[in-house]
Amino acid sequence: MSELLVIRHGQASFGAQNYDVLSDLGRAQARAAGDWLRSMGWAPDRVITGSLNRQIDTASEIGFALSPETHDGLNEYDFSSLLDARFPDGLPDLVNADRKVHFRTLRETVFAWQRDEIANPYETWEAFATRVEAARAFAVETDAKRVLVVSSGGVIGQMTAASLHAPVQHMMNLNLQIKNAAMTRFMFSGSLFSLNEFNATPQYATPEDAKLMSYS
Repeated sequence: MSELLVIRHGQASFGAQNYDVLSDLGRAQARAAGDWLRSMGWAPDRVITGSLNRQIDTASEIGFALSPETHDGLNEYDFSSLLDARFPDGLPDLVNADRKVHFRTLRETVFAWQRDEIANPYETWEAFATRVEAARAFAVETDAKRVLVVSSGGVIGQMTAASLHAPVQHMMNLNLQIKNAAMTRFMFSGSLFSLNEFNATPQYATPEDAKLMSYS
């Protein structure tokens, strides 16, 4: 059996004009993940990221020497565009001002997207699920025994839910749990593909390292 290790990007710049930039904490999280993997003697034979800056920079900070491949199917869904489609007359005031309201709105918006209740989204739910599956297939069509992927919470949630044949709503329940730089591991061989470990953060196991943990 071979391993597909999918790591969520480090903390990006929540609330900033350009979200797609790792924070200093995000860079430290990625380095901690790489240090832990090396301490365990784990090194990839292949590295793949999406094309978002926060994914590419996380892979760079993790620090393996292999040059990453890219696959756009690993890119996160565009929540801002979904909000614009759901609220064409403007966002409720607290969506971007209050974190609890932000994530509650995120959850409700994705559920509506999955039910095809958002008119003219930038990307349909079916298209998102299809491209995530294409990225997964790309990652496992290989002779490599250890494949490292750097992606985002929505993609990891969808890949995990699909591997378990779970109802589509479970993608979002998983998505909202995933910590920055968390590790989700799958095993694969031929047509076999199964979840081995979800949302693990062994690099945060000590009280000192636990200070690095974040969810967004």
